[in-house]
Amino acid sequence: MKNWRYIIYTFITAIAILFPFYTGTYLQHTASTILIYLSLALSWDMLLRAGQISFGIAGFFGIGGYAAALTHLRWGIDPFLSIILGGLAAFFIAFLLGLVVLHLRGLYFAIVTLAIAEIFRVIVRNLHSLTGGPEGSVLPSAIFNGDPSKVYWLVLTLAIITIIVSEVFQRTRIHFATTTIRNDELVAKSSGINIFKYLVFIFAITSALQGMIGASYTHQYAFVTPEETFHIHFTLLPIAMCLLGGMYTTIGPVVGALVLGTIADYLKLQLPYGHLLVYGIVIVVVILFVPKGIVGTIKEQLERRK
Repeated sequence: MKNWRYIIYTFITAIAILFPFYTGTYLQHTASTILIYLSLALSWDMLLRAGQISFGIAGFFGIGGYAAALTHLRWGIDPFLSIILGGLAAFFIAFLLGLVVLHLRGLYFAIVTLAIAEIFRVIVRNLHSLTGGPEGSVLPSAIFNGDPSKVYWLVLTLAIITIIVSEVFQRTRIHFATTTIRNDELVAKSSGINIFKYLVFIFAITSALQGMIGASYTHQYAFVTPEETFHIHFTLLPIAMCLLGGMYTTIGPVVGALVLGTIADYLKLQLPYGHLLVYGIVIVVVILFVPKGIVGTIKEQLERRK
């Protein structure tokens, strides 16, 4: 059975890699957008597995985007290297912040991360000489000169990296540590788990992934602005995708991203601004009626039938 599972994974990966060869520009662009949100949703879920709800996705996404843009513009660093540097910038900032804010729990931590994302935006907006201020900065050209196929493969690579990191978290002792922390911190402490160490580590790693995704997004569109790069939809949509698909797993956010990403693309054509309202409705409906998400509900129904 396990061998069949790996065969299926390989087949799906092959289809994803070959996707640009049998689709047009529009579908490639749509798929790239979905993959970006898929990676953000999965990175958010990784921290959630330790019981920490973060509303700071857009903050670290924006930090990575600006770090990539400025290192490329100011120092002429290669776009690929600047994407890595964007992830490193988000990692170190998250690590330093984590040493302070991860003493908080629950709603307090969530509010602080939301405030941090807004603080990042305000700081970038007011550093005119460095960041370009409210107008932002424009890159000389988009990565791969805007070739949609190559951009797709870039974001697909980042999505695969995020999935691999998520699976590593699920298949090592990190999984047992985070699950214990989420369920009962007193039990985790009595079991010898260094709660603070694990939380800081996971917070920094997931923020680094969000920073790299933000950096690739910046190079894809060749510009950064405070309002766009730190936009709230980089927080709301990934959370909605994760809730829809199912939390605490790898497959849940992936399914949620594919379903809601497809719906979101259609809604943007029908409701240019109303789609944000739909994200909120999805979150409310899922929490009330399908709290385990699509994947969790299917698993529950299969177990009942057995």
